[in-house]
Amino acid sequence: MAVPQGSDVEAWLCDSGGRLAPVAIDVRTLCAPQPMPPCPWRFPDARLAPPNGLLAEGADFAPSTIVAAYGAGIFPWPHEDAEYLWFSPDPRAIVPLDGLHVSRRLGRTIRSGRFKVTVDAAFEQVMRACVVRPHDGTWITPRLIEGYTTLHHLGWAHSVEVWDPPGELAGGLYGVAVGAMFGAESMFHRQRDASKVAVAALVQHCREIGVELLDVQVLNEHTESLGAVQIGRDEYLGRLAAAVRGSVNWQR
Repeated sequence: MAVPQGSDVEAWLCDSGGRLAPVAIDVRTLCAPQPMPPCPWRFPDARLAPPNGLLAEGADFAPSTIVAAYGAGIFPWPHEDAEYLWFSPDPRAIVPLDGLHVSRRLGRTIRSGRFKVTVDAAFEQVMRACVVRPHDGTWITPRLIEGYTTLHHLGWAHSVEVWDPPGELAGGLYGVAVGAMFGAESMFHRQRDASKVAVAALVQHCREIGVELLDVQVLNEHTESLGAVQIGRDEYLGRLAAAVRGSVNWQR
């Protein structure tokens, strides 16, 4: 088994059989979060949103707007009939950083070294791959791609890439970091287990650099199988307030 060099052993994951499953990660993050102008919009208090989370409509996808939203427990979720929609659902889904479920099969896949994993090597490519959903519509609009890609170049948005042996992108995910919080937005896979490897790599990297809160927004069957849980919105906002005051170095 190839052992990741320079990584924190305490951050390594174990599979359900108790065997270590460390992910070798090549970090390509170019810069720390760059200063931005204040957000010109004021979002409503997230606690005012109904359970489905729809809180506001309008504003834009400028970097400062997106960061302000995440810092307040809100995220954009465009729909077919309206693009600038902002949500804060109750309950909220998170992945406990000590609670990721790694199956024995996934552990074997990680230990095999079949996939190569990078962070921030192909952000826009990952985001555009998440648009392709053969059986579902997509909420990832061209304006959203532009806003998040700009945010990535400013050091606030990050991606995890999973590459197959020929060097093709097999899976990945992307999201936004504010302080010690990371909000995972979307993931995709083109090969079996590739998105699960991406999640395992994300959790390991978050543990290594000190991320305190890993938000996945809304629970679904896939994230629940990996250990995601739901917490009440008030509890989430309390954890968020503490996490955004923190600071982590994504370039480690």
